Amino acid sequence: MFLRRKFEQVWVAVGVAAVLSFAGTGTTAWGQDTRVVVEPKVPAACVQLEAPLKTVGDKVAEADERKLDTVRIQKALDTCKPGMAVELKGAAGKDAFLTGPLELRSGVTLLIDSGVTLFGSRDAAVYEMTGPDMTLGLCGTIAKAVPAVFPAPPRAAAVKGGCRPLIAATNVKDAAIMGGGVIDGRGYATFLGKGYSWWQMARKAEPKNEKYYSSRLIVANKADGLILYGITLHNSPNFHVSVNGTNGFTAWGVHLLTPTDKAMDARNTDGIDPGSSTNITVAHSWIDNGDDNIAIKTGVSHMSVLDNHFYSGHGMSIGSETYSGQSFLLVDGLTEDHTTSGIRIKSNVTRGGLVHDLVYRNICMRGVANPIAISPYYTNQSTEGFVDPGYKGEKIPDYKRILLQNVFSETPGDVLIAGLDDAHRTEVTLDRVIVKGIKPEQVHLAFLDVTTISHGDNSGAKGTNFDVSQGQSVKVIQGGYQPVGNKRLIMDYGGMCGDVFVPMR
Repeated sequence: MFLRRKFEQVWVAVGVAAVLSFAGTGTTAWGQDTRVVVEPKVPAACVQLEAPLKTVGDKVAEADERKLDTVRIQKALDTCKPGMAVELKGAAGKDAFLTGPLELRSGVTLLIDSGVTLFGSRDAAVYEMTGPDMTLGLCGTIAKAVPAVFPAPPRAAAVKGGCRPLIAATNVKDAAIMGGGVIDGRGYATFLGKGYSWWQMARKAEPKNEKYYSSRLIVANKADGLILYGITLHNSPNFHVSVNGTNGFTAWGVHLLTPTDKAMDARNTDGIDPGSSTNITVAHSWIDNGDDNIAIKTGVSHMSVLDNHFYSGHGMSIGSETYSGQSFLLVDGLTEDHTTSGIRIKSNVTRGGLVHDLVYRNICMRGVANPIAISPYYTNQSTEGFVDPGYKGEKIPDYKRILLQNVFSETPGDVLIAGLDDAHRTEVTLDRVIVKGIKPEQVHLAFLDVTTISHGDNSGAKGTNFDVSQGQSVKVIQGGYQPVGNKRLIMDYGGMCGDVFVPMR
């Protein structure tokens, strides 16, 4: 609860009436997620599987590269009684498992003990999607004849095939992955029989925006009640956690670090990406990765992001797909330490839609190039441009009822808050939004209705320390005066966040 305690005496009840407060103490989390989310508990084991391999320098020994344990682990998951766990444990100096794709089962937990690593195979063939009408041989390759522009024009019917994830949760309920151990997708490792890795393939495909076929670490579809608890995720080939079509997903105490070797390049390795889902909580987690730390895809509602730390990555993101909408998001208690963006909403006229009822509060940033980027100008880059790129389309981004409260950047950076045009104006309320050292030329506003909240102190009498009256078609609404009373405010224009920045764990 690192950030809430620092700011608790200055909270002001303003903004979106539909937003639920972060209430309670201890291990109970209430937010926009309509569930009452409590810290998960590790179930008893139905079976304990002993590690067959020993790591060499935190990696799989070359001699062990084909010693897959997929069949044994999957059989244990298939036969375990719901409400219990398949436990992967170390034994006799051995601490590693090597596997191909696994499938979770309803009510069953995959439990990885501290000191144990579950490695993904570097044989692309084991991830190949099979079945009727599937084209084989795609996994681990770059597609041919794919348009080299963004946004891409309509394509012919998609080729069926590609890669399965390392761990899938499909049409299950109350499945879980827990434990103090590690799941390592080895995106850095050269494929068996090929001269490149997952990450090298992704980077090679980037200049021409070519489609490529890559595995993901964890993919859930229709997996109500899914839990990730205490687990460490390393080096996914692509996105780490994708959740779709799910009611009720909790990530609690997840530690996500990619690449583990910072000399490497890990393109498109998003942290946690929910889409077309509801009732989601990400709490007390640590995310350092090669793309969006969290990217909320289209069709997500009632999500809480509570007391988390972000490091390398592209920030707390919504989009770029927003065509079926995102709504009722609460981000409360977040540090962002050298992410490229802080609060980021990204879309454009080829993939936009209505995004509404969002609250970001008690957020501290440093070394963030774009502390705020609320943009209808997305061009597939890691940060947003400040002008309309002129794309043509009918899926218009529309951002309404957004509250930023107690949001601080210790270092200067650009602020972009824009609507697309007069018919699609962005609506934002600013209550103590401070970007230290920001210059007028770093403020980019357009087609904006902005409400500022006054306070009876010197911490931002107009709601923010930058001028919100500039820009194209900006309407400023002065909100109600909020007296301080007898309580001394902790933050001011300098030293706003104190000691909340801590090393990655």
